[in-house]
Amino acid sequence: MSDTQERPINPIVKQVLELGPTIAFFLIYLRLKEQVYVWGGTEYSGFIVATLIFVPILLICMAILWKLTGHLSRLQIFTAVIVIFFGGLTAYFNDERFFKMKTTIVYGVFATLLGIGLLQGKSYLAYILNDMMPMKEEGWMILTRRLFVMFILLGVGNEFVWRTMSTDAWVKIETFGFPLLLFGFLWWQIVTLQKYLILPPEEQK
Repeated sequence: MSDTQERPINPIVKQVLELGPTIAFFLIYLRLKEQVYVWGGTEYSGFIVATLIFVPILLICMAILWKLTGHLSRLQIFTAVIVIFFGGLTAYFNDERFFKMKTTIVYGVFATLLGIGLLQGKSYLAYILNDMMPMKEEGWMILTRRLFVMFILLGVGNEFVWRTMSTDAWVKIETFGFPLLLFGFLWWQIVTLQKYLILPPEEQK
């Protein structure tokens, strides 16, 4: 699924399918957070129930995205596997900590992969993104080092938030805080690494 050529679709539809599950989880959590549900004699918090609802929503959106584009990236597949695994642990053990830890695992895996590339003197980002954003090797290495550090900081930040703050705070920071931080960081990289971009011949002066 990840190696087939992607068919173009409306970018708004794509954004809805990619971001919709996270927003849906946030809204469902807000609706259920004060509730306690009893199944089989066991009490489940609103957070646990919201997690259980989130998993099939994510899978449905991914299935629709694959149906429309004929493509799922390795990153999307990896994220789905992590969500299913830790969502299942959360429900099985009735412990919301598992779902909160999955964010640390995701950032940790990203940092590890980039770190392995750096130890080899390579930028794995270049392999993935060079066709989309051609850049000199020096630029890719700088971006890789910076993202490596950023993912470590995000992972540490997630651990700090879920271990020291309320579930309500974690959900808000997970939904909006971390993504906005990462978006702002990437935007800053685009601005500061302009000199390393390889422009098409018609744009070169």
